[in-house]
Amino acid sequence: MKTWFVAEDSIVRKIWGKADTVLFIFAGAAAEFALNKAVDWLYFTGRLPADPLARLFSTVEYARQIIFAEEEKALAAIDRITAIHQDVEKKRDSKIPDWAYRDVLFLLIDYSIRSYELLQSPLNRDEKTEVFEVFYRVGSRMELARLPLNHTAWVLAREEHLTKNLIKSDFTIDLYRQYKKHLGGARYAILLQVQSTLVPARVNDLLMIKKQYWLSPLLWVYKLCRAIKLDSLLKSLLLPNAYKAQIMAIDVK
Repeated sequence: MKTWFVAEDSIVRKIWGKADTVLFIFAGAAAEFALNKAVDWLYFTGRLPADPLARLFSTVEYARQIIFAEEEKALAAIDRITAIHQDVEKKRDSKIPDWAYRDVLFLLIDYSIRSYELLQSPLNRDEKTEVFEVFYRVGSRMELARLPLNHTAWVLAREEHLTKNLIKSDFTIDLYRQYKKHLGGARYAILLQVQSTLVPARVNDLLMIKKQYWLSPLLWVYKLCRAIKLDSLLKSLLLPNAYKAQIMAIDVK
């Protein structure tokens, strides 16, 4: 009998098994990666500025692979992530700050919850706790220091990290320039509006995204299309060609 890293009936699988929710998680991650004070680490290899969409989506896809994997395979994937980061540290002859690792873990928890609630329905406290506990196990396997032990402690830690660890820098400006280049004007405009609706106030204050009011009706249209099974057509129009098949396949999981 298979032992899964995340139970088959878990809300976490439900969240990460929907392409639209994963895309919103991606959008939130794109905002915070650009603002993180340790983003220079992502510039070190050159992969992030060269193709930010691929680099960010690979982070999200790693999380999906872990969530849908058997226990042993998931742990092996987490160990590979740890090894990759250790290799980068060795090449740079410096250590990635512990808080930077926690920031990535924290944003995956937060945007899992925010994205599902924006696109689907509110989560209750037990479901939010379940999301936290899955990513806590990932962080524990990576031997991250000072992880909050429960969802309540995580909420406080998340607020502290948002206050201390984000800054709008030249890296931020460059990354957003690259987002626009790789997405094109129309998709970039949608990304900005999704971010303005999705991200915490602190993130939006730093990015200073001017919120438009056409996203709410667009979301309503999308949800209607999803109800009548036309969402695949809409997604195919909105997604970059390079990632279309990969993202559409998420719903098949």
